Amino acid sequence: MQYTLKKTLALLFLAIGFTMQAQNQPEFSTAGFYELEGSGRNSFSMNPAWRFYKGNLQGAEKKNFDDKNWAVVNLPNGIEYLPQEASGGINYQGEVWYRKHFTPDPKLKGKKLFLHFEAIMGKSKIYVNGKLLKEHFGGYLPAIVDVSDALNWGEDNIIAVWADNSNDPSYPPGKDQEVLDFAYLGGIYRDVWLISHSNVHITNANYENEIAGGGIVVAYPEVSEKKAEIVLKTHIRNESSADFKGKIIYRLYDKEGKLKLKTGKKISLQSNNATHITSEESIRNPQLWAPEHPHLYNLEVEIRNNKGKVVDGYRKRIGIRSLEFKGEDGFWLNGKPYNKPIIGGNRHQDFAVVGNAVPNNVHWKDAKKLRDAGMILIRNAHYPQDPAFMDAADELGLFVIVNIPGWQFWNKDPQFEKLVYQDIRNMVRRDRNRASLFLWEPILNETWYPDAFAKNAKDIVETEFPYPNSHSACDLEAKGSEHFDILYTYPFEMLPEEEADPSKTYFTREWGDNVDNWNSHNSPSRVARAWGENPMLVQAQHYSVPPYSYISYDIFYKTSKQHIGGALWHPFDHQRGYHPDPFYGGIMDAYRQPKYSYYMFEAQRNPEKTNLIAETGPMVYIANEMTPFSPNDVTVFSNCDEVRLTKFENGETFIHKVDKDREGMPFPPIVFKDVYNFMDIKEKHRARKANEVFLKAEGFIDGKLVATDTVRPALRPEKIMLWLDDENLDLKANGSDFVTLVAAVTDKDGNIKRLNNSILEFEISGEGEILGNQNFIANPQQLRWGTAPVLVKTTNTPGEITVKASLRMKGSQRPVSGEITFNSVAPKKEMIYNPEELAAYKLNRNSTVEQSNKSQAELEAQVEKLQQELNTIKLKEVEQQQEDFGGKEVNN
Repeated sequence: MQYTLKKTLALLFLAIGFTMQAQNQPEFSTAGFYELEGSGRNSFSMNPAWRFYKGNLQGAEKKNFDDKNWAVVNLPNGIEYLPQEASGGINYQGEVWYRKHFTPDPKLKGKKLFLHFEAIMGKSKIYVNGKLLKEHFGGYLPAIVDVSDALNWGEDNIIAVWADNSNDPSYPPGKDQEVLDFAYLGGIYRDVWLISHSNVHITNANYENEIAGGGIVVAYPEVSEKKAEIVLKTHIRNESSADFKGKIIYRLYDKEGKLKLKTGKKISLQSNNATHITSEESIRNPQLWAPEHPHLYNLEVEIRNNKGKVVDGYRKRIGIRSLEFKGEDGFWLNGKPYNKPIIGGNRHQDFAVVGNAVPNNVHWKDAKKLRDAGMILIRNAHYPQDPAFMDAADELGLFVIVNIPGWQFWNKDPQFEKLVYQDIRNMVRRDRNRASLFLWEPILNETWYPDAFAKNAKDIVETEFPYPNSHSACDLEAKGSEHFDILYTYPFEMLPEEEADPSKTYFTREWGDNVDNWNSHNSPSRVARAWGENPMLVQAQHYSVPPYSYISYDIFYKTSKQHIGGALWHPFDHQRGYHPDPFYGGIMDAYRQPKYSYYMFEAQRNPEKTNLIAETGPMVYIANEMTPFSPNDVTVFSNCDEVRLTKFENGETFIHKVDKDREGMPFPPIVFKDVYNFMDIKEKHRARKANEVFLKAEGFIDGKLVATDTVRPALRPEKIMLWLDDENLDLKANGSDFVTLVAAVTDKDGNIKRLNNSILEFEISGEGEILGNQNFIANPQQLRWGTAPVLVKTTNTPGEITVKASLRMKGSQRPVSGEITFNSVAPKKEMIYNPEELAAYKLNRNSTVEQSNKSQAELEAQVEKLQQELNTIKLKEVEQQQEDFGGKEVNN
């Protein structure tokens, strides 16, 4: 990758409205499936236009309750917007109400109708037209309601949801937020779907509560490159008044759309009964799923009656693979040893400003950024995460460890244990068919639970999925660890090798954090991006090859293959309940803006270019900004076998070649000693040779130039540049999708002025809003290490969005404002809402450039630019005077 473009020229293109057409638009499952045209099954988004009230209120579940004074929100909704520094329990905990008005389409009459809430934080009650239909405990797994007989046709219907995220030890995770290492945020913070299908239908596994059943189970008893055996087990329910006779038909297509398998089986099902239909099939020469080759098949399932008419069906994406954990022989994937450490990270789901209320596209972008960095595994810490993130992991080639909700807490009340077991069952039922599934973690994280719990938890997993490729892990130090074949512990370099049991496989669930104590939490791994170069370099060294004994990237390449890898704690900065500081140990901040350690991780990926959706191939990155305070030693991250660093035009050149005999991580940071000196820059500038000042790194593989990065010192701050951190995804006009927009003060050539504390104000017009558009949450925003990100959310109408950024305090010599225009596109998914309710949704924008004033704003921008050009001419005189009177110092 040409990082020069990434740092400067690309910003210029984006700033004038250049947008790249997205090449890979992800698709997301709805309630566990993808729609199949002509099947009669549909999913509708229920996200738009919910009335919202924060607090305790009596009678809000009633149909005739007057909610006209409530705010209107779109889902996902996290109750409130929070500043980037939002730890220490500042978030709201308590009761909230949501109410949705809608008139059901007559075409749905006579269908089976289910409301599918992907998650509601805390405990919740779901009412339809005043009737309580569901009470749910826990904030991370689906709540599903059959509303077929609860709706009124031809009139306004009300869905009312009461939710409470207050501390409550009766259900997992159970621990009070004040002593919890993540923020227990609230609201209906994931998608809500209305699912419609016929009375003869494939069931939902989380709704049916069938052991090892419900929905579709897909398993692979035997897998090789020559043949794969596939078990297809489908649960079908007949809720019609007549017996049903027909057939279930499966079609399996590869990524190129070629039909690889077609099979079917007869069905005979009495009225108001259900049954499982099991088929055992095989395909020749399968394309096997792996992180390097995440091939997904499309499995189409149809139920046809005896006249051949399709009455129900859908599509699922599956990946054929085999996972084996062989103790001393390590981890085997698809029948072969996986001969490198599995390095990844943990993930909490929160994002800056919005907390947990993250739309699907942003979950996908999170997975993409982690895969770009070379990670091949994510541990879902410490709860099941959004289905959209799991969809992304399947597609991008990320292994996932799926956890139940829990952290350092056990309640002796039997009801708590019962709810934990139910979470395990629902976790397995939701994610059992995932190609990305690596391990189940059914035990409560870092918890001293009773002796019997661990075995019970493992047994539930095996009962729910009694097939190969389903494995559970446990902490080595925890009670009941003897029942598990995969154990969490430190790398053997950090422990006596003789402690290893040759029959066990070992993995490090969390590595990298290095606090002085568990109260203060000072650590060389915890570095806010705003702190700049030297702290970020210390963090990168700590994670790679620290000068002291500690678990690092390097260590994983020095340990036995019986220890198969580890997950970094934690790739993103995130909020915490029990500590006033956010967790700063991320290789990206809470807005997903990279720190230097991100590029260190990126440099460890295979330099071979592949067809992955994620970034692959050679890279080189200079971790030096050429400021007056930048270190003399220049650090470069690269996965090339030779790196050449050039200082200044026609200047001195330094060469680094990879030591291929070195034991440890493949590409440790490269440090060129005593290269940079600010006084050298000063000499060039005084000689009118500023254009010759730069650092240039070139990466070579087998003697061929394959990657380049160039850094120039930022000169006088002259303008504000804006760009989208969008991973080339379409921005959906669904009222909930958002994109990170980044602003920076730069010099005239687009070099970011890292050492600038300016405060920026943002104005927005068109079909979007700035999230948290309030003082000290999002707008205005102070620059941190040269950039100020904000989140721009769409309305429900596709169209143009314009954002302008300017300095809060303007002046004739201040940098020129920046502006960017981009577009949202219509979503493919049909949405259900009351138009009057949606019309009541008021955009929360403090500073708006109205369309009628657009021409005036354009004129002001032109005047501002001309004024800047005039000031530049005037400044030449000042510059010359300073040089005449102050430029003849001895040590110039």
